Amino acid sequence: PPQGGRKHPEQQYIQMDTTQVLFICGGTFSNLEEIIKRRLGQKNIGFTTEETGDRESAVMRRELLEQVRPEDLIEYGMIPEFVGRLPVVSTLGPLDESSLVKVLTEPRNALCRQYAKLFEMADSGLEFTEPALHEIAKLAIKRDTGARALRGVVEHLMMDVMFKLPEPGMQGQYVITDAVVRGEEPAVPQKKPVRRKESA
Repeated sequence: PPQGGRKHPEQQYIQMDTTQVLFICGGTFSNLEEIIKRRLGQKNIGFTTEETGDRESAVMRRELLEQVRPEDLIEYGMIPEFVGRLPVVSTLGPLDESSLVKVLTEPRNALCRQYAKLFEMADSGLEFTEPALHEIAKLAIKRDTGARALRGVVEHLMMDVMFKLPEPGMQGQYVITDAVVRGEEPAVPQKKPVRRKESA
């Protein structure tokens, strides 16, 4: 409806041609692998230690999800009419450490660039070392929420610095190292060299 909502069900609707429109539906689909496992007739066999168990279960879950079929989605709770309109079903694996580092640095609006811009607005500089980026990625992996965790980790890391940054004497070039990320040392500004005006 042009006005949106269902307040006036008698209103005219705008017709839309969806021929060239690509619809992408995504989600986490918790415990979908259990439905696939039942269909395949697999059972949990053997014992695993806690250290290897998490890694092996993640690999097993990924392999099971790769075998998903439309009937599994229907049993999961989706209506057949909806599933029938999704011709391609695919699975995505979790991001590894190097992928998360790329997310932090490579996009045009990457998180590191956003923070560097904020520091620039406060007449300061910000630089992340390569080991620091990998340390941030490791912390994000532990949170197990994909790339979303990166913002939370960086926000927590930069909170104190951003709070104090407007204060006089706090401006400078901040270099974030892996030790700063681990909380072993604070982020301290390196004072900018004073520019002397040259006489004409």
